Amino acid sequence: MTSIWFVGMTTQVGIFEAKTRLSELVDQVASGGEGVVITKRGKPVARLTATASEASTIEDALSLLMAAREASMAGRGTLRDLIDDGRSR
Repeated sequence: MTSIWFVGMTTQVGIFEAKTRLSELVDQVASGGEGVVITKRGKPVARLTATASEASTIEDALSLLMAAREASMAGRGTLRDLIDDGRSR
C-alpha cells in the first residue's frame, strides 16, 4: 500500500515510501517539481525541496554586498576626502 497523497500542489509521502523511492523523489524535486513533505505516522516531519543553483546564490550574495557597499559610501565623498577627514581628527 502506498502512502503518497497530494495537498494542494505539495506531495506528501510516508517515511517508508520516501526511503524506498528517495532517488525518484529527489529527481522530481530537482526537475522543478513541487517540494515533498515526508510524514511519520501521518504527521509532517521533514520537507524535501530543491536548492537554489550555485550561480544564483553567488549572484544574490554579490548583489547584497554591492548594495551594502553603496549604502555605506553614500554621501561620504571620495577616498581622499575620507583619508583627510580621518587625519584631521
